[in-house]
Amino acid sequence: MESLSNKRMSGGNHLLAMELDKMEIQQVLQKVYNYTTSSKSGDWGMDIHQWDWTPGVGIISVLHYFEMTGDAQALQFLESWVERNKDKAAQAKVINSMAPYAVFPELYRRTNNPYFLEEAVSIGDWMLHTAPRTREGAFEHTVTEKASFPEQVWADTIFMAVLFLSRLAALTGRKEYAQEALAQTEIHFKLLQQPESGVLFHGWNCIEGNHMSSAKWTRANAWVVIGLPMIVEELKNIIDIPSDLMERYRALVDGVLSYCGANGLWHTVMDQNSFYQETSGSAGIAAGILHSVRTGMLDPSYTNRVVLTCKAVLGQIQDDGRVDGVSGGTPIMETIEAYNRIPIISALYGQGLTLILLSEMYNRKVPQITS
Repeated sequence: MESLSNKRMSGGNHLLAMELDKMEIQQVLQKVYNYTTSSKSGDWGMDIHQWDWTPGVGIISVLHYFEMTGDAQALQFLESWVERNKDKAAQAKVINSMAPYAVFPELYRRTNNPYFLEEAVSIGDWMLHTAPRTREGAFEHTVTEKASFPEQVWADTIFMAVLFLSRLAALTGRKEYAQEALAQTEIHFKLLQQPESGVLFHGWNCIEGNHMSSAKWTRANAWVVIGLPMIVEELKNIIDIPSDLMERYRALVDGVLSYCGANGLWHTVMDQNSFYQETSGSAGIAAGILHSVRTGMLDPSYTNRVVLTCKAVLGQIQDDGRVDGVSGGTPIMETIEAYNRIPIISALYGQGLTLILLSEMYNRKVPQITS
């Protein structure tokens, strides 16, 4: 199947000189949205009707799509998704499955259905008082899979759990939620950020006091590049955001950009140029930068730094809306080399991060560049 951008590149490098117009982005957006919301029952990566981080990223992206486009069908989909799947939540009460709750605060605002508020508060209180923590106070990265990562801190948690907590804080005005969301963000930066490069390691082992394989995994960085501006947007009217955190974020973005490939995509481990390039992490980084520019966290000049990424991601989208080049579920691998052996699959987090990027592109036109 021919990708959407390949059809537009029949004239050589003309895509590089073409400004992406809103109509074109809207058409691609609709395709990706349709593919994302079409359940592939029994397919771990694409079964949206489960309660875990993978479908959670999918529905977070559907909400972002709704907020950027106003497409009412997306809001209807989210309401029906919760009604169909809410009974599964009780069997998946771990940090990595908090992601679906991130849509609850906005659904409450839109519907006034008390279920969304009551359930969100119940889960928020569980996170504050019961969720497992490491000795540094970070949320331990607990998962639904049959695996245990005792006292491990993963960058993924920022998007999967802290984003929800920040949105709950904004909805309720309760400072304890906001303070915890901010504290978790600061702890994760402290434990995961490499001072020299600004980028994040995939994880931290609190028992051993190290970054394990010390992989600068691209999707780990993407979860934070897109997650932090979303979190700050929710918290800024409740508590002060430390300038040090903003400086850490800019260092992260600058560091990540220094590893971007000439074609706009990042390798799955960003400092390993022989490894395959990966779409979901690349899309998440570009989406986070565009979001940060839109909300004033980054200078507008940063938009120009991800134009090639936006167009390269378009090149990974097939006619039916499937996003290609997405690596499978990835724990912290024992060696850096092992990351290059993670298979490529279709996955809702790849669809979701791409949908968020396209929604940002739709909201803010990507500027023209020349070849």
